Amino acid sequence: MKTTEGIAVSAVARPRPPVLPAAAPRPGAKLWRGWAAWPLSLKIGTALLALQLAVALLAGWLYPGDPFDLAGPSFLPPGADPQFPLGTDIMGRDIAAGLVHGARVSLLVGLSATVIATVLGTTVGLLAGYFGGWVDHLLMRVTELFQVIPHFLFAIILVAIMGSQLPYIVLAIGVTSWTMVARLVRAETLALRERDYVKICQVMGGGHARVILTHILPNAFAPVIVAASVLTALAVLTEAGLAFLGMSDSNRISWGGMIGASREALLDAPYMTLIPGAAIVLAVAALSLIGDGLAQHQRRGGAS
Repeated sequence: MKTTEGIAVSAVARPRPPVLPAAAPRPGAKLWRGWAAWPLSLKIGTALLALQLAVALLAGWLYPGDPFDLAGPSFLPPGADPQFPLGTDIMGRDIAAGLVHGARVSLLVGLSATVIATVLGTTVGLLAGYFGGWVDHLLMRVTELFQVIPHFLFAIILVAIMGSQLPYIVLAIGVTSWTMVARLVRAETLALRERDYVKICQVMGGGHARVILTHILPNAFAPVIVAASVLTALAVLTEAGLAFLGMSDSNRISWGGMIGASREALLDAPYMTLIPGAAIVLAVAALSLIGDGLAQHQRRGGAS
């Protein structure tokens, strides 16, 4: 009994080791875990797009002169002169300078037109899906009207009417590209408006604007992010097509404009069109990989 009591007393009297606080995670640890969880296609696409954006931002530092300047002899092939690593075009303009400065215009048009299309499509989809009835019927008929007209042909018509200045090109591409986003958001809104938390907010006196902005829009925006990458790639291709047809801003150099200006030398000097064409392919591939990776990431999140 004494032994038992002694053991009990010694067990109580024995000091416990101090509990050390858990080490705080490093600031970049969470960011690294998030990056590691991304699909491979999302990593590659993001890296490629970040590289192109960096080149566009540093264009003035890499080639501070005017890309339209006649810098050297014409028809100079790549590698023939270290001063012109990518050669010169028909007029003797530096192709490398045009490629770097053209990234600004092509990516700017793609991103700006995507913003316009996303805002228009999201607004139409939210209103049609939330209110339903005649509002849904009217907005969907307008959406179908924009869908039956070929996208590129519609953009050509708008640019021909408004002019070939860069803001008008952005507006024309954005106005003709919103229908896919509208249908995606409408489908999500039709499902979300029947959720319990939406019904409770309505019963408690929440107005339409509050319900849409706080409960429906945040939950319906996930597929829009995936669609935005596709829209950006489509906008870059559309701008290149317009520039190839001569319907581009003559004061701004772009990848499509470089291809259009060199189409007469396609057989004699194919590098003049292949180099900017490769830049367009790389940008579209990066955006497509981002869209595919985001879709995979969302499916994994939904599965988990």
